Amino acid sequence: MKQGDFTLMAQYYINRPAYSTMLLQKLLACVNEENLAMKDFCITEVGAGTGKMTKLLSNFGAKVLAIEPNDAMREEGIKYTKNCPVIWQKGSGEETGAKSDSANWLVMASSFHWTDPALSLPEFKRVLKKGGYFTAIWNPRNIKPDSIFEEIEQEIFKIVPELKRVSSGSQNTKDWSEVLVSSGDFCDCFFMECDYIEMMDKDRYMGAWKSVNDIQAQAGEQRWQEILRMIERKISHLKIIEMPYKIRAWSAKSTK
Repeated sequence: MKQGDFTLMAQYYINRPAYSTMLLQKLLACVNEENLAMKDFCITEVGAGTGKMTKLLSNFGAKVLAIEPNDAMREEGIKYTKNCPVIWQKGSGEETGAKSDSANWLVMASSFHWTDPALSLPEFKRVLKKGGYFTAIWNPRNIKPDSIFEEIEQEIFKIVPELKRVSSGSQNTKDWSEVLVSSGDFCDCFFMECDYIEMMDKDRYMGAWKSVNDIQAQAGEQRWQEILRMIERKISHLKIIEMPYKIRAWSAKSTK
């Protein structure tokens, strides 16, 4: 399995957590400076995956263009948002394929870290209308000390001592503010975060783990199966897993 290739995990992405609608409403209020009607507000989501964020964005009544490079992920997203006003197309952070000056708000959900900011940020500026905003948002697990989730994390690192997480295996504490303004294409960066709880049954919780690319790629098949068996043992006594997340978003305004 190649790190960063989500083809084999696309079927499991439906199990992943969503994002806080409350936080998205707050962000939308900030980035829609002209107070446009939602029918006139255009959102482009890059790295849309299987549509978790996409579906939430479409619920606001805006025009949504979802861009995803991986064919398997995009096909899952099309199915997941089939009853939503969303247009899907192939593209990446560095080459979105979107029209210039076409979006009021460009969003990347749990995917900006896979891009090269020196290339993606100028591309986002091109796509955005004058005064448009870019938001990079993540929903890392908010792991508490002495919790079952911390035990699982510790056991994973015992099985794969050399593991280096690429995304947000535990609470992502990186400050992305400097990155968003690093190319000169964006300014006035601001940060928002909120707590979020997702209730999962055991099947969905295990399905969410099966969607994790960076551990699988680094562990190899044998150790990955050992990790899955360990997690199943840890949660065997639970009917519902109450999983805490910390939704974290950095937004910046185009200098166009």
